[in-house]
Amino acid sequence: MQWDAWGAPEKHKVLSDGIKGLLQQALGVTIREPSDRAADDVVLAPSALSDQQVAALAGIVGEQFCSTAHSDRLLRSGGKSTLDLLRRRSTEPQNAPDAVITPGTDDEVADVLRYCAGNGIAVVPFGGGTSVVGGLDPVRDRFAAVVSLDLRRFDALIDLDTDSGIATLGAGVTGPRAEELLGAHGFSLGHFPQSFMFATIGGFAATRSSGQASAGYGRFEDMVQGLRVVTPAGTLDTGRAPASAAGPDLGELFVGSEGTLGVITRVRVRVHAVPDTTVREGWSFPDFETGAAALRALRQEGAVPTVLRLSDEAETAVNLATTDKIGEETVTGGCLAITTFEGTAEHTAERTAEARAVLVAHGGTSLGEGPGNGWEHGRFDAPYLRDSLLDAGALCETLETATTWGNLAALRTAVTAALTESLSGQGTPPLVLCHISHTYPTGASLYFTVVSAQAEDPIEQWQKAKTAAGDAIVAAGGTITHHHAVGVDHRPWMRDEIGDLGVAILRAVKDAVDPAGILNPGKLIP
Repeated sequence: MQWDAWGAPEKHKVLSDGIKGLLQQALGVTIREPSDRAADDVVLAPSALSDQQVAALAGIVGEQFCSTAHSDRLLRSGGKSTLDLLRRRSTEPQNAPDAVITPGTDDEVADVLRYCAGNGIAVVPFGGGTSVVGGLDPVRDRFAAVVSLDLRRFDALIDLDTDSGIATLGAGVTGPRAEELLGAHGFSLGHFPQSFMFATIGGFAATRSSGQASAGYGRFEDMVQGLRVVTPAGTLDTGRAPASAAGPDLGELFVGSEGTLGVITRVRVRVHAVPDTTVREGWSFPDFETGAAALRALRQEGAVPTVLRLSDEAETAVNLATTDKIGEETVTGGCLAITTFEGTAEHTAERTAEARAVLVAHGGTSLGEGPGNGWEHGRFDAPYLRDSLLDAGALCETLETATTWGNLAALRTAVTAALTESLSGQGTPPLVLCHISHTYPTGASLYFTVVSAQAEDPIEQWQKAKTAAGDAIVAAGGTITHHHAVGVDHRPWMRDEIGDLGVAILRAVKDAVDPAGILNPGKLIP
């Protein structure tokens, strides 16, 4: 990806007149032209590694896979959150890893970890670079140096058990590459988070990722059948059988561990045959409460689509779900829902008919296939719009949570109020949009998009708003993160989430597998 923006430069989104008008009239943004930035002009702190340490690391992985070059360090200086990108726009010296190490085997990973543990060097595992919670920040903590451990060479389909529907993939395989490798054999993983184009299999596992088709195929943790994890204390393989009563599932310690307990190098995942048929349909509901009740009914009655999402009134009004038309066609009233069904033609027809009956009974009006096709066309492109908004002088960021159906409305109200009060109090009243994109029999996620004018210090501006929202989430009984993970940004609320005993358990596991504490310090564990 680009060093100062999301994704590929050819996908850059030019703001339309409609979006500019919305920013100016609704939010008071003074539109500015993007400034020219060159990677070579960015000042990085000098590498803290000695020549001897660089030579030792190069001796493990090979000289071509051990780099202290400015360009390599800059590209791994963090993730792609709004805070990350605002920092990249700064003229101050940037924090970056002291070297980029790219091992190609489990043994090389183990040797790198042993060397770093023995020499006081922190290690940040790096996949696709898509973290939006500070999970890739090169935090040194008490260590004199930090390296980025890039897993892109772990990029193979290692095994495919077609009878069992299980694939073993290297941790560095990206979402598109996984679909390509599996598709050659008639299979699909079916995991499509917004980061899909760049994120990796190892990253999906390390962050407990949830894809846009989670209603049909589950979260990534549901797909995981086993892991190989290399730690400073040794290597662990989990997942001997589809189910087991042999004590707690040790794999669950590492799914969601965010590189703090070990380096995931391969993942065994459940896969499915490429569907024969896909049917998309848009629905309109008079309000968010009615739409949420309809989604709950679908989930609890078992008529579950592959994709199931609902935009609130504000998100529907600006057409955020269909990124090509944001701000161009204002929708008056109602909430847009999207459903997608996949499978055999017969099964898809049966499930679609069953879901339609439920949605109509709960106040839904079919809009045909157009809205679903529009969402599908642009579903990975929203981050490009965020980048253009930042350049134009707007603040734009997202956050997410989840709770039970019974608490959903109260949580949405609390978070919206906290964001509105914080940003309005700073002189930048926001537009707060929300949607449901992941549902369960007992509850659902809430995904917020926040847009306002930038204050003089937009980093401080968002940090205040994020703190207010995080406090509101905890007070209202939501989880501090549903699928973005913890990283640095959500770490202040982890003790509230899991309690003192939970923190002690995580620390005990950390001490067992990473006694020197070199793995991704400053993340996840309070």
